[in-house]
Amino acid sequence: MRAELVEGPDADLLVWRAGPSLVASTATVGGGVGERHWAMNAQVPHDYARTDLAEHASELASALALRGPGVTMFTAAPVRRVRHALDGDVAVEATVGVTRPTWAAAPDEVLDPRPGTINIVVFVPVRFEPGAMLNALVTATEAKTQALVEGGVAGTGTASDALCVIGPLEGPREAFAGPRSPWGARIARAVHAAVAAGLGPAS
Repeated sequence: MRAELVEGPDADLLVWRAGPSLVASTATVGGGVGERHWAMNAQVPHDYARTDLAEHASELASALALRGPGVTMFTAAPVRRVRHALDGDVAVEATVGVTRPTWAAAPDEVLDPRPGTINIVVFVPVRFEPGAMLNALVTATEAKTQALVEGGVAGTGTASDALCVIGPLEGPREAFAGPRSPWGARIARAVHAAVAAGLGPAS
């Protein structure tokens, strides 16, 4: 599934109208593990200061007539620069903003929660066990960090990165999504490729 680019008066949006799906996400709005019907990546200004993220997400979803529960991520990176990658039947789309990278174990005084933001959406064609859905988030994070380190970025990510893994609600359950499992390996390679592409020059 490819994102729909929606041009807004204030900012652009990427929207995935997935329909009822099993989703695991680290997003502040709609995160967790459960059934979701859509996902959105909303571009915001670098000086974005709203703290009512759920209300902002609701406003955006209403304007787009999105129904049912969904996931909303925010980024200051231009969403028009979304990067796509495929590995087997796994598809990944990522927006990569690294203006404020940080190391995960940095001391408190250097932490910066403002938006910079790498947001990643992963589509898998198989139904994962709940634990495997969470493992997929870890695998994707590891692959993102590998791409950043290889790309010379001084950090493991930004303080506001978000991930979203989307798969079917029905079908045989897959128990494993670590980086050396068949599906986890595909997730890792596709995330690595999308993030690496996002670190490259604008096209």
